[in-house]
Amino acid sequence: MPVPRRRLLPTDEAAAQHLHDALGIHPLLCRLLAQRGISTFDQAKQFFRPSLDDLHHPYLMCDMDRAAERLDRAVQNIERILLYGDYDVDGTTSVALMYDFLSAFHPNLDYYLPDRDKEGYGVSTAGVEYARETGATLVVAMDCGVKAHRAVALAKSYGVDFIICDHHLPDPELPVAVAVLDPKRPDCNYPFKELSGCGVAFKLAQALALRRNTPAEELSPLLDLVAVSICCDLVPMTGENRVLVHFGLQKLNRDPRLGLWALIQRSGRRHPLPVSDVVFGIGPMINAAGRLGDAREAVRVLLAAERHSALEAAGTLSARNRSRKETDQNTAEIARRRILDDPAATSRKSIVLFDPAWHKGIIGIAAARMVEQFHRPAVILTESGGKAVGSARSVPGFDLHAALSRCEHLFSSFGGHAHAAGVQMALENVPAFAEMFEEVVRETLPPDCETPEIEISGELNFADITPAFWRTLRQFAPFGPGNMTPVFCAKNVADTGKSRHLANNHVRLSVRQGDTGPEFSGVAFGLGEQFRAVQEGPFELAFSLFDDDWHGERVLALLARGFRR
Repeated sequence: MPVPRRRLLPTDEAAAQHLHDALGIHPLLCRLLAQRGISTFDQAKQFFRPSLDDLHHPYLMCDMDRAAERLDRAVQNIERILLYGDYDVDGTTSVALMYDFLSAFHPNLDYYLPDRDKEGYGVSTAGVEYARETGATLVVAMDCGVKAHRAVALAKSYGVDFIICDHHLPDPELPVAVAVLDPKRPDCNYPFKELSGCGVAFKLAQALALRRNTPAEELSPLLDLVAVSICCDLVPMTGENRVLVHFGLQKLNRDPRLGLWALIQRSGRRHPLPVSDVVFGIGPMINAAGRLGDAREAVRVLLAAERHSALEAAGTLSARNRSRKETDQNTAEIARRRILDDPAATSRKSIVLFDPAWHKGIIGIAAARMVEQFHRPAVILTESGGKAVGSARSVPGFDLHAALSRCEHLFSSFGGHAHAAGVQMALENVPAFAEMFEEVVRETLPPDCETPEIEISGELNFADITPAFWRTLRQFAPFGPGNMTPVFCAKNVADTGKSRHLANNHVRLSVRQGDTGPEFSGVAFGLGEQFRAVQEGPFELAFSLFDDDWHGERVLALLARGFRR
């Protein structure tokens, strides 16, 4: 992978100075606020003190009135309602959320999650047939459905209504559903466009609660599920998402539902959990159910009502996740070797690899690994049901969905967004797709996107890293896309003599700035090849700050992002 270049984030200096005058906090913290588009005292107050009152009214979403009316009618008539969700974290948390909410006052519920191998992504005809056979008259589809034209039309012919709660980009024509809830609809004026699928489902729950005069506080127990979905689906950590995650993480750390508590226990993570522990600890176990087995197992864990069974079910998902990791690592290594052993690959701007033996459940992870290692848009394909199915991942700044749209005539189906997508095509179309995708990427990939970069928020001297600075910086959390963990730079940094090279290309740091400044410990993951720069110092360090768990104690430490002499 190319050595990352560094870019200092632009700052509205006038806004930063105004905030410094108004707030009296460290100037660099004011620069961080300005970089996030905050320029006034009131905006800073809202940022640092999120409130559930900041959430938008659910009926601002297009079709919400129709969705709430149809769902309420189904409840009043005790109709059988089928909750349909995708097989990933967003879909399973959506199903669990709606089941938890509705089951308090509606007994006639069922849920369905498609088999990844047999049915693929989205609303399947098999799912519609299941709804008809089990007597469901209303399907609430979550984290999918906005492109399910044929399946929804089939359901309508059976007399089965659909409410769609999705957040993916729709086609110009919408499915013939009773209601299509999707903030990305061009005709939807909902103020916040970046909700997760589970977030859209939560807005539907809010709307029904308002219709039934249910107190708003009765929805608070659902926020841990919403937070998990937002964190793991990597939607922007701004606006409503930031508010929902703020309060969802509070519940997750103080009083999580039994299923999430059990997953936390099996993950080995410690409280308080930040976003990263949700993404890398809890999320993979939930995803493992749908990747290598039955996604309904994840829903059953999330809905568990008894401690022992919750731990047992979470243990099953943990074991499945370990198996997934092994398969994932093997696939990624094979893919990596193919690229390195192909002389022509060095000149290509994209990666397209196909192997019928690869497991459909882990090709998305393999695509992400290729992007990490080679910094190119990547599509990893395998064979399923006589077709080539693939997962695509992008580099920052490159619109993957737009690029794949230019290849759409080669697909039997495709969907996703700017950062990730899924495709399906005839096996014989794979070579043509590989060439056309390469051509599109070569034409449209911005030069700045060809090299990874580290975005630097500003220069921070070690002497300024005080408890007060850290207390304020922590209030910038929860971190995620759109509100990333700040990365700082410090100059004239030197090894104290106690830094050491660790296994797996990691570095344990012990550094100071100047001869008399404070000493900080830290870690540099995957930067072992740069250890000589640490030993030879002084050097410029790019780093972020984090609470490290060191021998059972929480200590403020440095997470190194790069060294430069």
